Amino acid sequence: MASNLQMSPEVEQIHGEIRDNFRALANGFQKLDKIKDANRQTNQLEELTDKMRDSKRLIKEFDRKIKDEEGRNPPEVNKQLNDEKQSMIKELNSYVALRKTYMNTIGNKKLELFDNGAGASEPTADENVRLASEMSNQELINAGTKTMDETDQAIERSKQVVHQTIEVGTQTAATLKGQTEQMGRIVNELDSIQFSIKKASQLVKEIGRQVATDKCIMLFLFLIVCGVIAIIVVKIVNPHNKDIRDIPGLAPPVPTRRLLYARTTDHFD
Repeated sequence: MASNLQMSPEVEQIHGEIRDNFRALANGFQKLDKIKDANRQTNQLEELTDKMRDSKRLIKEFDRKIKDEEGRNPPEVNKQLNDEKQSMIKELNSYVALRKTYMNTIGNKKLELFDNGAGASEPTADENVRLASEMSNQELINAGTKTMDETDQAIERSKQVVHQTIEVGTQTAATLKGQTEQMGRIVNELDSIQFSIKKASQLVKEIGRQVATDKCIMLFLFLIVCGVIAIIVVKIVNPHNKDIRDIPGLAPPVPTRRLLYARTTDHFD
């Protein structure tokens, strides 16, 4: 039936890869019957599980492509493609049930790709096979689709957690960058303040030296003025003291003058 399907080259390539995986799964489970070592059986099951995981991805890609091309294909072609998709889902579910059987046989509970989780209440592999055989094709398809949807939801939740973690990391980095810049500005301001304090200290010292110099000059001028005043006082009190020289610019004291007058009668005689 698959050889008579009308497919686009891209859909045909995906369909071929799915069929290759199914052939590899069939051969792998046949080889698994011949393996006696439990460790080798576990490794073989891991490889087969990877094939089933890849087949699941390809089936979803196949479904997406045929939905994109649904408007360009005749109705009978769309029906054939959907029937082929359901057939591949059913075949994949049969391999899932077979994997559970082998897992129960070798006691390996690590590979739970298509399981809802391990626990005491989980159905055994024999029960899963029996239930799968009793289910109709549509029920098997629905069960496989539900399992794939649950896996997709788990992947989406993981992506959201990773996205939130990246956002938190980005916000933290931005906050740290802002704090680093703020600390740099504070350091620059402290350097400016320290420089201003140093300049102010130098200015205060210079002002202090100028004030001390001005005080010395004022004291010297005061002594000169006091000396001049003392000389003037002494010169006035004792003008005939020869030990004190005349102060330049200061006129010597006027000697006492006696007025001579004659009697009027004597003058006209």
